[in-house]
Amino acid sequence: MERSFLIRQPSVLVFLGLLALFTIGATVLSDGYGLGLMSTSFVKILGKTLCLCLVAIAMDLVWGYCGILSLGHFAFFGLGGYMIGMWLMWARTKDIVIASMATAELPATAGEIREAIGTQIFGVVGGSRIPAIWAFADSLAIQLILVLLVPGLLALVFGWLAFRSRVTGVYLSILTQAMTLALSLYLFQNDSGLRGNNGLSGLQNIPGLTDLSQSVISIWFLWASALALALGYLGTAWVVSGKFGHVIRAIRDDEARIRFLGYSVEAYKLVVFVLSALIAAVAGALYYPQAGIINPAEVAPIASIYLAVWVAIGGRGRIYGAVIGAALVSLLSSWFTGGQAPDIPLGFYTVRWVDWWQVLLGLGFVLVTLYAPRGIGGMFDRLFRKDVS
Repeated sequence: MERSFLIRQPSVLVFLGLLALFTIGATVLSDGYGLGLMSTSFVKILGKTLCLCLVAIAMDLVWGYCGILSLGHFAFFGLGGYMIGMWLMWARTKDIVIASMATAELPATAGEIREAIGTQIFGVVGGSRIPAIWAFADSLAIQLILVLLVPGLLALVFGWLAFRSRVTGVYLSILTQAMTLALSLYLFQNDSGLRGNNGLSGLQNIPGLTDLSQSVISIWFLWASALALALGYLGTAWVVSGKFGHVIRAIRDDEARIRFLGYSVEAYKLVVFVLSALIAAVAGALYYPQAGIINPAEVAPIASIYLAVWVAIGGRGRIYGAVIGAALVSLLSSWFTGGQAPDIPLGFYTVRWVDWWQVLLGLGFVLVTLYAPRGIGGMFDRLFRKDVS
């Protein structure tokens, strides 16, 4: 009798248990529901870190397991954030407009309310006309569907065109980077319909929950992020543990041989690419309400390069390695760039970590590549004598 998935993959249960303990601990220490020993800003950092761990899992699925080095996955992450951000900004602005018009002698018409909303949102880019892409911004249900639909369609079209042309290796990486750059440059334009360089702001103000403090809302998002990470980890581990996982690993190791054996390599790669894009989009939709703002810089190619660095440091081809890498780099980045790390006076020069953090990250990546090519996850493998292909 075949053993169940969780029995064959005990590391999944270990991860889910640790994630549950982490979430409970953060809740108990939080200012919203616990002892008040953890600030709301730090709770938000933890929630955002969980989202970054989820997008790192997506990157590990497409790169670590299938061998596709995508340098554009933050495009899907950002698009997920933009889709939910549109509803958040629209609904919040609508509440403000209706409240401001409530004192008028005559009740405002639907057209006047819509015009006022357009002025509030798009006045910053010199207009009040509501772009067509905002047609469903007042519907939470539709925008949630678009969180998956828009990034999924982009990944499907791009992947179909790239894989059917059998573009591989560094050329495919360059194409994914070009896709991300093109999207970023488009979003920077004021006539893109998404407020150009200003992006979408005020996303931390959740419509209908204005009476709740940010300390409570931050815990809710922490729970949601932890649940999404748990489901993402569980689902990805299930996908890579069966026949499908064996095939995509074989494609990673020797694509020509797998094609010779009769497998539709392009179909497998397309499924992995789209699935990872959907995971990244969900992560982005949970990340940006906690960050409070999203702009085109978040979609720039450098963000996707950082994502690859996180996975490489954690250990690609190991789901827990991707999580470790993303969590470690995210928390260290917050510490070094947030002013917590003390400056180091050398007499002739003072090392300020705000300026040197990226250099430290690059040095860490080089050292890991040279001396620990399997990343931090590989160290755990050797510690527990676990062979991971």
